Amino acid sequence: MKIQDLMKQIDYRVLQEGTPDWKERQVTQLVYDSRKVTPGACFACESGLVFDGTTFLEAAARSGAVLAVMEKEPEQYPQGLTMLLVTNVRQAMAAMAKNFYPAALEGVRLIGMTGTNGKTTTSTLMHYIWMQAGISCGLIGTNENRIGERHVKATHTTPYPFDLYPLFETMKEAGNRVIVMEVSSHALDQHRVEGVRYQLGMFTNLSQDHLDYHKTMQAYLEAKCKLFYQSERALINGDDAVAPQILATQACPFTTFGLGKNCDYRAEAVTIDAEGLSYDWYFHDEKLGHIHYPVPGQFNVYNTLAAISACHMEGLSAQQITESIDAIRHAFVPGRFQVFRGSDGVTAVVDYAHTPDGLKNILETAAEFTKGRIITVFGCGGDRDNKKRPIMGEIAGRLSQYAIITSDNPRTENPDQIIAEIEAGLAPTHCPYATISDRRQAIAQAIAMAQPEDTVVVAGKGHEDYQIIGREKIHLDDREEVQKALQTRSQISE
Repeated sequence: MKIQDLMKQIDYRVLQEGTPDWKERQVTQLVYDSRKVTPGACFACESGLVFDGTTFLEAAARSGAVLAVMEKEPEQYPQGLTMLLVTNVRQAMAAMAKNFYPAALEGVRLIGMTGTNGKTTTSTLMHYIWMQAGISCGLIGTNENRIGERHVKATHTTPYPFDLYPLFETMKEAGNRVIVMEVSSHALDQHRVEGVRYQLGMFTNLSQDHLDYHKTMQAYLEAKCKLFYQSERALINGDDAVAPQILATQACPFTTFGLGKNCDYRAEAVTIDAEGLSYDWYFHDEKLGHIHYPVPGQFNVYNTLAAISACHMEGLSAQQITESIDAIRHAFVPGRFQVFRGSDGVTAVVDYAHTPDGLKNILETAAEFTKGRIITVFGCGGDRDNKKRPIMGEIAGRLSQYAIITSDNPRTENPDQIIAEIEAGLAPTHCPYATISDRRQAIAQAIAMAQPEDTVVVAGKGHEDYQIIGREKIHLDDREEVQKALQTRSQISE
């Protein structure tokens, strides 16, 4: 694509003309990482907290970049490189990607989902339902990306535009007729999906998270609401406290789901036990079917209701949907209320819950089937919202019979300081607890001290198979550690 076509409808100022015919030069690749530049590339210079992309202009030029786009004037002006100044490089990236891949979403139904909790379970359920119905579906999310049946590792919940559009195109070329994607508040605020048009936007819920970035809950909500201005219509949780604010935006036509009588799609006659949940599924006064899902928890009532209602809105029949859900025999979303059972009756649950509301939901669900104690192992991430730490400590103390505060991903923060901030909320609850910064050791101790009929809840990391300490990423998988500890316990008892 020619530079003049790539920059169509984007305001820019020319800092340097690489060649006299610079507008006619062909761009063959869009990158924001100078290490990935190949001849003919356009290099977008992001201004991050740690690195400034303009410092890599010389490297990009040596690797063959023909165009660089940035939002501040650089110190370097490599010869032969066309350099354009834009107001916001992230907005420009979104527009360039859309120009470079104009047919990426042709003939594809795109569903975008935002919310604090439940996005991964809900989107994975939707992918499963579409595939069961014989319609090839793509999935873009926190755990992974799926191109039909093919699984691809994900690096971001919502990819950057230069990664997102090629993924759209790959999915379309693979025959995916529907794409379900998680859309994070960061992505919406950072213009990663600007210009993307969704046939259906979805909202799961809002609770405290990411205040290190958004600063206030109102700003957090407003970021999420941007999705609905890009949607033809939307399905939102009508029971959530912020639903009236979302509806008041009139951003697009809204449909609601929930347990409340005013919701369009409803779950009625809900029953929850240790084996799972069931309910009658209604649209207004019409009963669409009976749903059974083999994972307990009221939050899973909302997750399943959101998934099936969205699929119904997008054209699948109630019968197709209910038959798909009925075929599920166990939890299939890795790290989301994933249950492990010891040979002597000890149960362990691994979950991604890393917010106050998420932790509360998991512990309340565990209490529904636990005859003994609930032993909770959890921590909070470093360089992230520190206001939620004492809140999560209080929740763990109130809803557990024993707690072990440990490290999550401490990143560049002192793990002991993070633990102390959590401890400030837990200690006043008078729940017995220990602090063990080594996460492996904390999990092992929790499993070792458990008695038959106790449940050990390991919260915070779920599907993640790593821990970030400083700037180093090391292998650590809560599921592996739980299984090792249960095996050790079994060998000792023999």
